[in-house]
Amino acid sequence: MEEQSSQLTARPRRGVYLLPNLLTTGAMFCGFYAVVAAMQGKFEAAAVAVFIAMILDGLDGRVARMTNTQSEFGAQYDSLADLISFGVAPGLVMYQWALVHLQAYGAAWGKAGWLVAFIYVACAALRLARFNTQIGKVDKRFFVGLPSPAAAALVVGMVWVFHDLEVLGRNVQMPALFLTFAAGLLMVSNISFYGFKDFDLRNRVPFVAVLVIVLLFALTTIDPPKVLFGVFLLYALSGPLLWAWRRYRKLQRRKKGVE
Repeated sequence: MEEQSSQLTARPRRGVYLLPNLLTTGAMFCGFYAVVAAMQGKFEAAAVAVFIAMILDGLDGRVARMTNTQSEFGAQYDSLADLISFGVAPGLVMYQWALVHLQAYGAAWGKAGWLVAFIYVACAALRLARFNTQIGKVDKRFFVGLPSPAAAALVVGMVWVFHDLEVLGRNVQMPALFLTFAAGLLMVSNISFYGFKDFDLRNRVPFVAVLVIVLLFALTTIDPPKVLFGVFLLYALSGPLLWAWRRYRKLQRRKKGVE
């Protein structure tokens, strides 16, 4: 009896942690709602839903670490939810808003519209798969490729900004096509983007940093679409600009070495 009771005690507990997976489910729900809203022509609501999914996606990992409820199931579930919220949802929102109207230029352009939307979704899936396989193998301070939430913010941010300006998607088809394609390629590129993972809220920061944060919150409150889109556009450009600067410095050092 004692052996049987000890064996029963030693068996691992089955089940999943509720709180972090609940937040992940909320993020996935927002992504699904964004698709439904876009199909109904509610593009502002779709964009807001994706940004809410970003907040929930950022919280689930932190909550899991704070409560010591990390699990392999949670990590895989989070990736699947990210594919819906930051891959499928932004791609379909952009397609419904602007890319679908490319068919007015002919069948070839119509195919180009949905193919670019698919390329974005496929790149998001590849980005997430590569991230999962590179955990523990790369510098934690940087992401290899544009993170999928930032790419999603770039795509739906454009939709939100122009919708707020009362500009129809059919009038900015080419910029929308280029932005969606560029966001997809940046996700699967080898360009490094700062990850902010070494940023600790418990550490001391300069007083100016607090003022910048307050100013950013104030600007976001005044005009959320433009501020959020501008922030993520600058973040998306930071990777290629930093890569170009490093290449330039490397070439300069080679020239000095030859001289």
